[in-house]
Order: sequence, then structure tokens, then C-alpha cells
Amino acid sequence: MVKVALFVRLKAKPGKEKDVESFLLGGLRLVEEEPATTAWFGIRLGPSTFGIFDAFPDEAGRQAHLSGKVAAALMANAAELFAEPPSIEKVDVLAAKLPS
Repeated sequence: MVKVALFVRLKAKPGKEKDVESFLLGGLRLVEEEPATTAWFGIRLGPSTFGIFDAFPDEAGRQAHLSGKVAAALMANAAELFAEPPSIEKVDVLAAKLPS
């Protein structure tokens, strides 16, 4: 069961939309190595607005993810890809339906 999550909003720089999309597609490979990341989604919210939603069983899993490879890659590429710093929100999961 998941209890905590992260919602990250990403605003691509003009002309960098495809690069952000590629970044998110590549992030899946990295997050698959994180056993405590129960669910991870790279999403598009609009033409230049993207996001990441990921969920964890507990705070330790969320913290492991925040200090993991995807977070490091996000910050390393932020100045090149994003019009503003990524907005990272810690959220609580009230209800979830996941595959068994």
C-alpha cells in the first residue's frame, strides 16, 4: 500500500518540450531500480507543462527516491530544460488502486 507521494510540476523552456519528454521517458529506466517506488508516472499536463507523480509505502521510500538517480538527473538538467525550477510537492495518499 502507498501512503505518501510526490507531485513534481515541470515547465519546459520554449523549444525544449521534446527534450523534457525524452527526459521523462528515460527516467523510467532509472526509477525501476528503486524498490520503494511503488508507482511512478511521467505525465504531460499541457503543451509545455509536464509532471512526475510517484508513490511510496512510507517516508523512508520517498526520501530514498529524493536522494536517488532520477532526482539527481532532474536537478542536473533543470537549468537547460526548464523555464523555472521544478516544483516538488510532498503529498499524502488518501486512497489508491494499484495492480496486485
